[in-house]
Amino acid sequence: MTPERLEEIKKKLGSLVKNTVVKSPRRIYLYVEPEDSFKANKIMFEELKARLCTASGIDTRSSIEILYHWGFDDDHCVLTVKTQAPKPFPEIESIAQFLKGAEWIEREITELLGVTFRNHPKPGHLVLDDDWPEGLYPLRKDFDQIKRGFRE
Repeated sequence: MTPERLEEIKKKLGSLVKNTVVKSPRRIYLYVEPEDSFKANKIMFEELKARLCTASGIDTRSSIEILYHWGFDDDHCVLTVKTQAPKPFPEIESIAQFLKGAEWIEREITELLGVTFRNHPKPGHLVLDDDWPEGLYPLRKDFDQIKRGFRE
């Protein structure tokens, strides 16, 4: 992605962007506050016509980072909108309200990392058994596999 194109995107997002990290012309991160994530991602999809590649979550101990990875195919670039949902009860607005393709990945992040996606159109189990213990998230750093009997 050219610096000019990046500036155009940042201008469209305006004050929602708190920080920018350019790892390479093909890998860019834009940091937004949790309360601005919905609006920033909606602009990415509806106005900038980016393609949602996927979303991911990372346990940082004090919060869960949520990363929405957007493809700009003509620019040969993935631009990630990144935010942090603070623990112990990480919560963020669901982008599946306007982007159906985000439904499953947000449900997966809910089950594996314990993030609540407010106003998700179809919450519910996706990858874990229906009888999986409530409040136990297997991708959190505090998940103790040995005590839970999942590993010898």
